[in-house]
Amino acid sequence: MDRQEQLKLLSRNPEFDIVIIGGGATGLGCAVDAASRGYRTLLLEKYDFAKGTSSRSTKLVHGGVRYLAQGNIHLVREALLERGRMLRNAPHVCHKLGFVVPVYSWWDKWYYGFGLWIYEFLSAKFSLGKTKILSKKETVHYLPDLDTNYLKGGVLYYDGQFDDCRLAINLAQTATEHGALVLNYCGVADFIKKDDKIIGLIAKGVFSKQEFVVKSKVVINATGVFSDAILQKSESQSEHSIAPSQGIHLVINSSFFKGFSAILIPKTDDGRVLFVIPWHDKLLLGTTDTAVETVELEPKPLKEEIDFVMNHFNKYANQQIDYSDISSVFVGLRPLVKVAKEKKTAVLSREHSIRVLPSGLIDVSGGKWTTYRKMAEQTLNIAAKVSDLKSVRSKTRHLKIHGYSKEKINSHLAIYGSDAVLIEQMIAEDNSLSEKIHPMYPYTKAEVVWAVQNEMALNVEDVLARRIRLLFLDAKAAMEAAPVVVVIMASLLGKSVDWEREQLFLFENLAKGYLVNNV
Repeated sequence: MDRQEQLKLLSRNPEFDIVIIGGGATGLGCAVDAASRGYRTLLLEKYDFAKGTSSRSTKLVHGGVRYLAQGNIHLVREALLERGRMLRNAPHVCHKLGFVVPVYSWWDKWYYGFGLWIYEFLSAKFSLGKTKILSKKETVHYLPDLDTNYLKGGVLYYDGQFDDCRLAINLAQTATEHGALVLNYCGVADFIKKDDKIIGLIAKGVFSKQEFVVKSKVVINATGVFSDAILQKSESQSEHSIAPSQGIHLVINSSFFKGFSAILIPKTDDGRVLFVIPWHDKLLLGTTDTAVETVELEPKPLKEEIDFVMNHFNKYANQQIDYSDISSVFVGLRPLVKVAKEKKTAVLSREHSIRVLPSGLIDVSGGKWTTYRKMAEQTLNIAAKVSDLKSVRSKTRHLKIHGYSKEKINSHLAIYGSDAVLIEQMIAEDNSLSEKIHPMYPYTKAEVVWAVQNEMALNVEDVLARRIRLLFLDAKAAMEAAPVVVVIMASLLGKSVDWEREQLFLFENLAKGYLVNNV
């Protein structure tokens, strides 16, 4: 992806069939769907791709075990089918993962065993493996660091795992390969209307302040938790349609809970499930469900949330953790569709909502990463109906995502899929690019160059938070790597020493929010 080339194309021809606002999972999914149908498509993201909620998930491609317990069979079935499609279409960034549910009574063993058997049954041809009831000895084999007091056994089942940001970048690349224009750091200043109907908008560069007058047959709002701000511009709407819910994740070293599987703790004090998941050679613990009043770009964890996750982990693990063992904490806001009189976000539906508003704007909200493709398909079907676009069937069920590769790459570059070869070629041509940006982690200078030249990374945060996941894995290490990264970026982008200093200052302030000792 060449950002400057995208800007030139926008300047030359600012007329589109579809404009999508929002570069998270839903917006990028809509861009891929629209472009692959042949519609002239533009996606605008005010910040960076997946800057908000879409980079802060639990990294699971799943049907939702707890939704099954709630009796929402339709949502689980749909998500399980989409899980299968994600793993099929993007195998380089999505894979199956075994989960063990530890049980402490004979009744729970059969209760969870039966429930998870239904979960597997609903996945039909996309089943990832047989559900199995485990003895106490077998459970300890899978989870050797599990506290065995009162343990009666466990249940093994399979779900999917992925890297949310890497998939987001791959979706942006896929959209451009099908002819879409995709821009980060370019927001919407205002809408253009005729007879109270939206016929276009004014796009504005966040850094350059350059404005573009864009015409479009239909505009889609896919801004997640920031949806209400767009609706105020388009509809002069003051009421809130989103009930934001905050979820935190703690990241610790994998040595604290060794094993062959992830763990699902089925009962927590707030009625949610808790996961302990291996991810990029770390352990991911989460999540919480806390209703919040304000929507922030960088939401902050609450001390009680950190204590909640940490204490639940300590109930089940032989090795206890405290604040000093947490290498990073990150927070995401879920864009739950608001329901009148319902105050507890844990019981709000994770299903999505698609509305055609009086201005003609199509607003899509809710949902989750696993169902991003289905949400996009449904949204584009509606967009074609309400505009004069030619009706074209969605192509995305079998569409291979950029980077698609089934080859086994025995290095951390595997997550890049087919692009890994190109990064290796860069290193072969310039061996200095093989140098690590931090001695404790495998990430190289070549990946920083790749992110700037091919993935529209414009600042240090883009690289260390979303192209390389170091900020989410180890905030302190990310701060230590920033000086190396900023020098490479300044050279590639033609930036000054003052820009380097500003970038280091901004990133350090950001990274401090990922350290628990600052909570």
